[in-house]
Amino acid sequence: MSSILVVNSGSSSFKYQLIDTGTEQVLASGLVERIGEETGKTRHTTQVGSWTASPAIPDHTAGFEAMLAAFEEHGPSFDTHPLVAVGHRVVHGGKRFHEATVITDLVKINIEDLSELAPLHNPANLEGIEAAQKAFPDVPQVAVFDTAFHQTLPPAAYTYAIDRALAEKQRIRRYGFHGTSHKYVAGATAAFLGKPVESLKMIVLHLGNGASVCAIDGGRSVETSMGMTPLEGLVMGTRSGDIDPAVLFHLNRKTGMGFAELDELLNRGSGLLGLSGRGDMRDVQKAAADGDEAALLALEVYLHRIRGYVGSYYAQLGHLDAIVFTAGVGENNPLVRARALEGLSELGIVVDPALNERSLSSARRISPPTARVEVLVVPTNEELEIARQSLAAVAG
Repeated sequence: MSSILVVNSGSSSFKYQLIDTGTEQVLASGLVERIGEETGKTRHTTQVGSWTASPAIPDHTAGFEAMLAAFEEHGPSFDTHPLVAVGHRVVHGGKRFHEATVITDLVKINIEDLSELAPLHNPANLEGIEAAQKAFPDVPQVAVFDTAFHQTLPPAAYTYAIDRALAEKQRIRRYGFHGTSHKYVAGATAAFLGKPVESLKMIVLHLGNGASVCAIDGGRSVETSMGMTPLEGLVMGTRSGDIDPAVLFHLNRKTGMGFAELDELLNRGSGLLGLSGRGDMRDVQKAAADGDEAALLALEVYLHRIRGYVGSYYAQLGHLDAIVFTAGVGENNPLVRARALEGLSELGIVVDPALNERSLSSARRISPPTARVEVLVVPTNEELEIARQSLAAVAG
């Protein structure tokens, strides 16, 4: 009856799940938010109900105390489901961390040092780690890095064509993100197809508010769309994705926009939001259906970018067994799935309209039986992947 607590900590909130190590069932989940505000907010959900509260939560330590109070009041009890580990999502592991790692003082120093590569994420992840260590001083803490899965990228894929010495000194290279999702989906795809993951070449499309593509060969990431930061690659909810870097020089010269303003523009004021005024794909689609020209263009740009990456990664892999859609948009949006792969039948990629329209929560095939390439929808489960990797790390 042992369990693992999975924590995803942000600067003003954190999510958690308690997962049974034997059944992999979610025993409880919750959210602690508005950390640092006058009044916080918590939500705790178990198999028998859901409860909310509004305690004062001045910092992450107080947030963990509020979470513990929820477990004590509503269960399940850590006495009947003792923790074997607390698994933490950490966004950036640089090139130092290739796998889930039991957290020591040295590991924390490294996470802090890598904060310059992920200033919005690593410091918040570290706050969650330190709060968890206070709450569970005798339980091993494990860091599971978003970037670790992509450490198998070949040099040709992760190297940017800038001055080599400068790039090495400043740690400039492609790292890739959404690694826990891509790894989980690769394994789940292999299980669905009844084949060993080592025998498969696949392209995984993680399409949510943040979005990335990964080419996976034999269970190893060999190419991915996000780069040194999560800004590169696909068009996203508020992020631009790929853009000519000279655009930034031009905007600086012409408008006087500084680094902070340009950062804000590309990360929070671009993508679907910048193109259409709407950052949520559902809103963009509704407006496009009503004939809104900006929304129509935003949708076309979004799909055009996906299609281009699919073609590029097919070429990199040389052969393709499966294309897999996952995450919020990928799992729930049949229009995006169909139109993103439109016109690729000569490559063996076909989507069956009837199968694609089915609304299911489980893994499913949306390509016809005769298609050369399997097209699948496979729900992601990053929390379960973190739990599995954490368990493996503490087991040695």
